[in-house]
Amino acid sequence: MIDWFNNFWAVYSNLVLSLGTNALLALSIYLTLACGMLAIANAAFMGIGAYTAALLTVNYGAPFPLVLAAGMAAPALMAFLIGKPTLRLSGVYLAMATLAFGEVVRIVILNADSITGGALGLNGIPQLTQWWHVALAVVVTLALLGRLRRSRVGRAFESIKEDETAAGLMGINVAGYKMLAFVLGAAIAGLAGALNAHLTFFIGPGEYGFDRAVEILTMAILGGIGHLGGPVIGAVIITLLPELLRSLAGFRGVVNGFILVLIVLFLPKGIWDPARFRQWFGKSGRQA
Repeated sequence: MIDWFNNFWAVYSNLVLSLGTNALLALSIYLTLACGMLAIANAAFMGIGAYTAALLTVNYGAPFPLVLAAGMAAPALMAFLIGKPTLRLSGVYLAMATLAFGEVVRIVILNADSITGGALGLNGIPQLTQWWHVALAVVVTLALLGRLRRSRVGRAFESIKEDETAAGLMGINVAGYKMLAFVLGAAIAGLAGALNAHLTFFIGPGEYGFDRAVEILTMAILGGIGHLGGPVIGAVIITLLPELLRSLAGFRGVVNGFILVLIVLFLPKGIWDPARFRQWFGKSGRQA
């Protein structure tokens, strides 16, 4: 049994740990979606966190806890700076503005080749991320977000999501709570980026572009944003599907997309929908 586990871990350890980092990314965008904001800058925030952490490790040999803290602080600060002008927008306009910010980050990384390595990326990043780092990050994030969801802040998020104008008339600081969700989401995405950078040895600007931004959004929407478990489930599915369909070779992407389309069509509120579960179990109880 031990030999089997050792062999499994040697082959699939990166995949297992990627489940954790992707769960963090899905939770990062869950925060902004829970506040009614379609902000798609999380891939860029992940990249800022990854490069900040990697450069501190490679160039200065900074301690890993400090590296992780900096990986969270840098995107959080950037979110605060760009949040002032962009969070006045809503809907598709906010999505376009945050996507444009992501492209700006990618282009800056490409052109600052003396610092970031440009298109070649950064190589030789020490593999400092251990399984318990990722597990602890996911557990602590879930615990904090669960507490936040049940607090006055969480209720304010829900009010803003349902009706921003009415929330403002009730005395809720709409701009302040939006900024809080945006900054916290950026910090979580930066943590995922810092952990991932010290897991894969290499990072490049192509990892934090439009495709990754859409993937992060898909994780949250697929799993469902009605509960914290939804984004985690979505992250697990999106991470595992390519591996489970590996035997289909060239048709893997087609089948992958087909499965996602079916889920979105028949489960519009995501896979994890507590209201739907209560309805099903309620019908079962009445029939019994």
